[in-house]
Amino acid sequence: MEYIFELAMKVRDYECDLQGIVNNANYQHYMEHTRHEFIKTAGLNFSDLHDKGIDTVVAKIEIAYKRPLKSGDEFVCKLNLKKEGLRYVFYQDIYRLPDMVLCNKGRVDTVCVINGRLGVSEEVDNAFAAVLK
Repeated sequence: MEYIFELAMKVRDYECDLQGIVNNANYQHYMEHTRHEFIKTAGLNFSDLHDKGIDTVVAKIEIAYKRPLKSGDEFVCKLNLKKEGLRYVFYQDIYRLPDMVLCNKGRVDTVCVINGRLGVSEEVDNAFAAVLK
């Protein structure tokens, strides 16, 4: 898959469970943080959007866990973005560094809620126009 953005991170001790591996819920945090950093680079600010009555929200998440990450592991979360109807679909994969072992594959469907109703945000569309294919 071709990626348009990536963010490197490191597993912290408190993100691991009794088995010594990253708890499954933390992968959603990693993916969310990566999406938020990407959105900032596109020139969008969640607070500013909210003040205009525009909220981007997650509608659906699918995650396939491939290999576990452990405390101290460094990894990179990569993403691609597609538009399907009203949805912005983020394809996000997490790779352990430095060996680039695939640990996680995710798909996150997001939508815009404008003044409480599902809709199309011209501002969000324009911000993502350069990367949407």
